[in-house]
Amino acid sequence: MSTVRVPPVLRAAVGGVRELSVPGSTVSEVLEALYSAHPEVRSQLVSDDGELHRFVNIYVNDEDVRLQEWLDTPVGESDTLLILPAMAGGASAAR
Repeated sequence: MSTVRVPPVLRAAVGGVRELSVPGSTVSEVLEALYSAHPEVRSQLVSDDGELHRFVNIYVNDEDVRLQEWLDTPVGESDTLLILPAMAGGASAAR
């Protein structure tokens, strides 16, 4: 099983843990197994049409899957998958 590193924004949906062992041989399979075990995660990462939100970044061993084979990127048992929902906003400078 690969290791999925869970960012703070998603930890409540997975019981508060930082990492999970999740089966799957591609990014898509790992995500589906994660959704199956923790259904709340799906609603935070996937749009109503079933596609991953465009602001969600996924890395396998620190490599962006958008530059690889996207959701078909292979994932081995010793690999680490990192899910990073992009954050937006911030404070404006006081004038």
